[in-house]
Amino acid sequence: MILLDGKKVSNDIKNEITEEVKKMKAKGEKVPHLAAIIVGNDGASLTYVASKVKACERVGFESTMIRMSNTTSEIELLDKIEELNNNPEIDGFIIQLPLPKQIDTQKVLMAVDPDKDVDGFHPMNFGKMALDMSTFIPATPFGILELLDRYNVETKGKHTVVIGRSHIVGRPMSILMGRKGFPGNSTVTITHSHTKNITQITSQADIIISALGVPNFLKAEMVKDDAVIIDVGITRVVDETSPKGYIITGDVDFENVSKKASFITPVPGGVGPMTIAMLLKNTLLARELRH
Repeated sequence: MILLDGKKVSNDIKNEITEEVKKMKAKGEKVPHLAAIIVGNDGASLTYVASKVKACERVGFESTMIRMSNTTSEIELLDKIEELNNNPEIDGFIIQLPLPKQIDTQKVLMAVDPDKDVDGFHPMNFGKMALDMSTFIPATPFGILELLDRYNVETKGKHTVVIGRSHIVGRPMSILMGRKGFPGNSTVTITHSHTKNITQITSQADIIISALGVPNFLKAEMVKDDAVIIDVGITRVVDETSPKGYIITGDVDFENVSKKASFITPVPGGVGPMTIAMLLKNTLLARELRH
């Protein structure tokens, strides 16, 4: 069993980006600038955005964090987005989800300039991705592709089962794994909460990508020998013995499934760190497109 070490690979990517930024600075060129809007005081969101800002500092990017109160109206947020769309200094920006109830998330994502949409959530970018055109790939799926690529995990002709159909992970992964090229060229099955006989399907899979958000959902008996397991799930599970009072758990029963897998991602330290690294890569791409 080989561990797909997202922590190590994301560090490699950050080092590569740092070198590119050094070259830009040496030539007196503008370095990439990423902005993040966060609405409200959700603890997990604040932590996540802070880690993105920290990652920007590490690679030499400029970064701007815009905090807005929980009572922000949809119009106020749309005005702020328009401001960033028109700001030539900002290469790319993200809106941290979830948003408060008074704001229509879809409307907000539609308002982002597709050329600055480094999260890859805008319908125009999603459509381009589905048509195999050059565009921003959502950061988590992008990170999974990069892991498969850097560990030379064979995907051609394989049967990939994706568990979950969210617009952020499940659906894009199903498109990307079936595309021409590497990683891709696999035969894809999407499963979800209404899928019957899910064990029958997963036990035939060469590659399983689980993005369900249900701790320890994927058990050893659901997996065939030598399968490749990508665990996107990340759930806080109460644990009185832990200093924090909780532990981070994935969708996969790691202890037992890892004994059968050929490759597997750990949680934490697998897909998670890759997401931030690929957001940086998308920001670098946005800056190239703009200059």
